[in-house]
Amino acid sequence: MERLYAPWRFEYVTEEKIDGCVFCHILQDKESDEKLGVVFRDENCYVVMNKYPYSPGHLMIIPNVHTDKIEDLDDGDWVDISLRVKQATKMVKDLLNAEGVNIGMNLSKAAGAGIAEHVHYHVVPRWLGDTNFITSIGNTRIYPVDFDKIYRTLKDNSLKYFI
Repeated sequence: MERLYAPWRFEYVTEEKIDGCVFCHILQDKESDEKLGVVFRDENCYVVMNKYPYSPGHLMIIPNVHTDKIEDLDDGDWVDISLRVKQATKMVKDLLNAEGVNIGMNLSKAAGAGIAEHVHYHVVPRWLGDTNFITSIGNTRIYPVDFDKIYRTLKDNSLKYFI
């Protein structure tokens, strides 16, 4: 039998689980930004790398307000979040050479949200040929780059994009 080595998954199955909303936990734990993958914060939202991404550099833009309904967000928060999505898109295109980007929100479990209790945007960098048979057949994703290296690149350049 052949094996795929995926050491980052060990942390997922062994780490202490957060009680309550994971996004509210990240919001409140500003001292752990590097550990949590936070790239940028402002008064209305923050940008964080998805710890278990669809593709390398997968970012999420999360409002500071805990809600599962976008219609409950203040218009100022909505505008700020939308601006951060635009800036994050430029960032992954420039710094990661993404050839395309998927942007989206899954509102509710029925719509596919993994964390349904707190709305958030996904900004997913894409490259031609970035998917192959292994995702469909083996239910496995392969990332050709190190998570921490991508985080460092994005974090170190964040103030050039999120202004």
